[in-house]
Formats: sequence, C-alpha cells, structure tokens
Amino acid sequence: MASDPNAPIVRLDYPADRFSEDSKMHTPGPRTLSANEAKTHFGELLDLAQRGPVHATRRNRVVGVMVSAADFEAMRAFYADRLLGAMHRAAKKASEKGLSPAVLYQLLADES
Repeated sequence: MASDPNAPIVRLDYPADRFSEDSKMHTPGPRTLSANEAKTHFGELLDLAQRGPVHATRRNRVVGVMVSAADFEAMRAFYADRLLGAMHRAAKKASEKGLSPAVLYQLLADES
C-alpha cells in the first residue's frame, strides 16, 4: 500500500514503524495521529493520552485532542476557578459603581 503524499506527519514516542510510514519524524511535544490511525489503534491512543495530549488530524489539520481523565479534570477545575474569579471581580466592580441586586434585577427584567 503506497503512502499518501498528503497524509499528516505522525509524531510518536513509539518506534517509527509502529503506525504510518510518515511516523519516522520524532519531535517533542504533543503526539499526533491521523484520525484513521487513532481509530485503528484506539487502545494505544488511550495509553498515549495517559502520558500527554494526543492530537488527531484529518487532512493535515488538528480536529481533536485526546487527554487523560485526570488532565481533563484538572483543566476543567482550572477554568472553573478562573471563571469564578472573573465573576467575583466583575461583581465587586459593579458594586463599587452602585449596581445593587435590586438594580440588576430591574435592568434584566423583561420589558415586553
């Protein structure tokens, strides 16, 4: 089977011949698999994701990223905390400028 000249370069820490013929390029950073390789080697994709993010590509474009459940939960918690911080800062500024809950309710009331 001939290699597709438009196939993405696959970066892995596995031996170069483990996946596609294009996977001979090893570079640090997120590993990359074509969508077809991710589908064909799903169990190994799950194993790779435990060690770091794995990019899935289609037509040389990243279309998805697989991360471990622990990494996903850490990212979710980080962004939830960040959002709460932004909400508290906005509420403090609004309060300093005289926006009370009663005034906010009035502003948000349906006028129809």
